[in-house]
Amino acid sequence: MLLNSDTADHILDTAVTAVTSDRDGFAGILDQLPAAIYVTDNHGTITYFNRACVELAGRTPGAGDKWCVTWKLYTASGEPLPHDQCPMALTIRERRPIRNVEAVAERPDGTRISFVPYPTPLFDAEGDLVGAVNLLLEVSRKHKPDYLRVQADRCRRLAGDSPDATIAETLSLMAAKYDEQALRLGRSASIA
Repeated sequence: MLLNSDTADHILDTAVTAVTSDRDGFAGILDQLPAAIYVTDNHGTITYFNRACVELAGRTPGAGDKWCVTWKLYTASGEPLPHDQCPMALTIRERRPIRNVEAVAERPDGTRISFVPYPTPLFDAEGDLVGAVNLLLEVSRKHKPDYLRVQADRCRRLAGDSPDATIAETLSLMAAKYDEQALRLGRSASIA
């Protein structure tokens, strides 16, 4: 995986906080994160997706799309996975986060990309489900140190440009994790 679960949790916490505390301005915050993030209502209808989400999915979700931003979805073993059975759909129906699942998205151009979703339910002050946030982390390029270094540099650039201290901190943490993983993978490749 490109990022460890601590970093993913930190990004997800930032996204959840943005969505729940600033209903009008959360899109600007989520657009700064270099991770694919989307939001649904309590019925699973997609209400927001960031630019990184469009890049990962290879498409712009349509009005009324439910559960998932991808065109087609498969299990890690390659079996078709209907959108109404995807991790986000389970999160909405069961009102709980889903973790430790890998899936494969097929883009409209036929390319496939492996990812790990982090669907997380959102509740209001009364405890009623109001929607969910999903963070999608690509895993298909996990063995390429050069890719990790590029992502680290991108995170550092975005952190330097961000006027929001929380976003800058999250991006700096991501950059450090990318650098750490690139170094670790580079060492293991030179030993092999």
